[in-house]
Amino acid sequence: MSYLKAKKLTELLISKSMTIAVAESCTGGSLSSSLTSIPGASSYFNCGFITYSNESKINMLNVKSQSIELFGAVSEKVAYEMAIGAGQNSKSDLAISVTGIAGPSGGTPEKPVGMVCFGFYVNGSVSTTTQFFSGVRSEIVAESITFVLTELTLKIE
Repeated sequence: MSYLKAKKLTELLISKSMTIAVAESCTGGSLSSSLTSIPGASSYFNCGFITYSNESKINMLNVKSQSIELFGAVSEKVAYEMAIGAGQNSKSDLAISVTGIAGPSGGTPEKPVGMVCFGFYVNGSVSTTTQFFSGVRSEIVAESITFVLTELTLKIE
């Protein structure tokens, strides 16, 4: 399923001569892998930042430590800053950020397992959203990737 979505996105990125960077936390590189598994990825895939720790989000993506302290690493505020950092630091047309709680532990009543925040940087403009997925860790990661591929395709079509 996500292979076909990644293939469609790849074709769109190539046809529009756009570049992309990815900032991943809970997906741990799986999104980058799904994008680079498609032939032709070298023409649009700029780089991936796997920023699992708060320190790496701050140091590699310029996320403000105050944002993490006030809103938590899993928040639209941090997803927003991750997307901007990935886009600007890589000089890409597009950047995606993913930060969430894939489980099986780490959830709270306010931020349950399956809560994932996304940032979409498109030519300097950023939007964010939060989704709630269910299942085991691998399913939450897979659903997050499918969501990103679908949403980004819609945003640039």
